Amino acid sequence: MTKQQITTAILECAEKLGRVPTYNELAKLAGVSRRVVRRQFGTYTRALRECNLERKGGGRKVEMEDLFKDWADVVRKLKKLPTLFEYEELSKYSQAPLMSRFGTWSRVPRGLKQYAEEKNWSGDWRDVLGMIEAGKQSTGDRAVWQERAISLDKAAWQGPADVKPMSGPLILRDRPMYGRVMRPYPLICGPVNEMGVVFLFGARAEELGFLVLRIQTEFPDCEALRMVDEDRCQLVKIEFEHESRNFLKHMHKASECDLIVCWKHNWPECPLEVIELRKILTTEQK
Repeated sequence: MTKQQITTAILECAEKLGRVPTYNELAKLAGVSRRVVRRQFGTYTRALRECNLERKGGGRKVEMEDLFKDWADVVRKLKKLPTLFEYEELSKYSQAPLMSRFGTWSRVPRGLKQYAEEKNWSGDWRDVLGMIEAGKQSTGDRAVWQERAISLDKAAWQGPADVKPMSGPLILRDRPMYGRVMRPYPLICGPVNEMGVVFLFGARAEELGFLVLRIQTEFPDCEALRMVDEDRCQLVKIEFEHESRNFLKHMHKASECDLIVCWKHNWPECPLEVIELRKILTTEQK
């Protein structure tokens, strides 16, 4: 399905409904799947912008009360805290108003919980606030200790002798972080950024069935020949990411790329093929 066909379908749905259609309404009324929209536009919000449409709230500041109630409705629909991608699909708004207020998506639940408590809404939204609290506790004592350790100015534990860290070693602020040690690969520690992924892929490309033709700073990062059988190969366009969902954060167009090579695959809805180096190398080590 082309971009033009998708935008036409969105506009026809909008005319029929008298408002901007939700993702689910577009799929139901026009048969346009989420996968198709992601492949052509990356997100539904971008597809709406292409049609000169905005979901409710576009062009004006959305009030916190509206943001909380909308987010909480999504929580109730899913019966869990939404990922950024789930929120983009089910919300009346884009993720931008929440991100501008809280900085990162992981801070959104705690910030909204605090807002609801200040408004004395605990009774009306008890189920939602309970899920937020359960989600925070599920991170475990280790995450709590690490967050506390990172905030320390000194490089070593200075507390009383009978007070021990909850679990795990202290994380020192003045030292770099390395990935898990790997052997016998040319990059001895797992990548912690995109450049590490580029290096590791280059070192193992031929074994993975690729012959690299070009590495560039523009999107997509790489052009390579991919062996499809013993006698034939095809040209493919590759984007490197440390985490696959960074492809969406960087606002790349899926229609202009063939596959993502990453260290960690954490974008289950990705419309492209993903090669997760971490999984391949971990399997080889066993």
